[in-house]
Amino acid sequence: MPASKSLTNRHLLLAALADGPSVVVNPLESRDSSLMLQALSALGAGVEHLAEHPSTGEPAVRITPLTLDADGDDGAPPVEVDCGLAGTVMRFLPAVAALTGRTARFDGDPEARVRPMGAVLEGLAALGAEVTAGASADAGVRRPETLPFTLRSRRGLAGGEVAVDASASSQFVSGLLLAAPRMREGLTLRHTGSTVPSSEHVAMTVAVLRAAGVEVDDSEPAVWRVAPASIPAFTVRVEPDLSNAGPFLVAAAATGGEVTMRGWPRESTQIGRRWTELLPQFGAAVELVDEPTGQDSAATQTLTVRGGRDGSGAPQVTSPGLVDGTAELTPTVAALAALADCATTFTAVGHLRGHETDRIAALAAELRRLGAAVDEHDDGFSIRTPAVRGDLVRSYADHRMATFAAVLGLRLDGVEVEDIGCTAKTMPTFPQLWRALVEPGGTGEPDAPGAPGAPVEGGGR
Repeated sequence: MPASKSLTNRHLLLAALADGPSVVVNPLESRDSSLMLQALSALGAGVEHLAEHPSTGEPAVRITPLTLDADGDDGAPPVEVDCGLAGTVMRFLPAVAALTGRTARFDGDPEARVRPMGAVLEGLAALGAEVTAGASADAGVRRPETLPFTLRSRRGLAGGEVAVDASASSQFVSGLLLAAPRMREGLTLRHTGSTVPSSEHVAMTVAVLRAAGVEVDDSEPAVWRVAPASIPAFTVRVEPDLSNAGPFLVAAAATGGEVTMRGWPRESTQIGRRWTELLPQFGAAVELVDEPTGQDSAATQTLTVRGGRDGSGAPQVTSPGLVDGTAELTPTVAALAALADCATTFTAVGHLRGHETDRIAALAAELRRLGAAVDEHDDGFSIRTPAVRGDLVRSYADHRMATFAAVLGLRLDGVEVEDIGCTAKTMPTFPQLWRALVEPGGTGEPDAPGAPGAPVEGGGR
């Protein structure tokens, strides 16, 4: 599997805040990670791509850190930051831009302009940054709620204490925490909402900071205290993307087939580690075995998923009835639930309405197009009856909606996925990996570039 997008972009950002050049080995190559590198470069970091890292032979990126300029940049043109549709860029980089003292203008795709940004921008404003809507720091609405916006903080960020409501996205917390060690006073961050969605992603951020030598106190619920600190230069290898592993593992559960994946981490902060718990709830068998002695064998296992079958040998998907807090895994789990013989209710996923698209509304609309009965709730939705027919499934420029449709196409004749190319956001090789997985005689290995099933550029079905 390709590397984790969430970990790649966190490591790249911290490398740009380190004391010296740092190396990220096995980084994800995708649109989201490319946008992060472009943004860091625009802000002044050095980016060098290495074909092979000496320790592993894998590709790597060497990051020369940013200059954190407390004197500001009066008279210099603003830095242009293209966020695309990457939440980790639009929500993580504003605090980093403020640390540099440079004026930065953030914008992105049309779909990104409706994603909530208010909490992180309000937090930065409370810490002394100037944030305005539009292209200029001297005009526009103060404290905008969405892209585009312009930000400047002439003397960097002193830090201190700030309170935000991060109910709409865990990225609001992570975006402030990642920059916190380079704030002069560090940061005490309080979440004022009832719950933090995708709490695993905040735990990932805390773990990445601690691994970099940063002191983080999260002993009090909904409060994080980050001590001011330098970040020593580091080298880190990025683990596989366990969320993106989901469609391939679910393929086995959906078809009564078998999928084996090497390199499954024994321990991980990724929410995708929950696949080994979720899949048995839908009738699949999960087996983890030690890998042969070799590189990283002590840290990884081989995962095999076998889908369930009924007494006649036909594929059978059961449902646990209730699925709670599946966050970014939800579209993939929903594809499996739409093939089950009884209802499934998803709870504690209301924040998905602010993801790449309103994922709850999108899932409901597309499942109804395929004949399923779906009810929307304030914090989730219920699939009452299964999908029964194929049709064109819209992707909404959302990579997880595209892979959701690909899973359903394994069982429903006539499913056509609109804009499969949007999977390049986090997994450019998805089309050929999927083809290799499901075609008769497929090896499960990607085709060579340019071969049938190679990555789709500019959309495609």
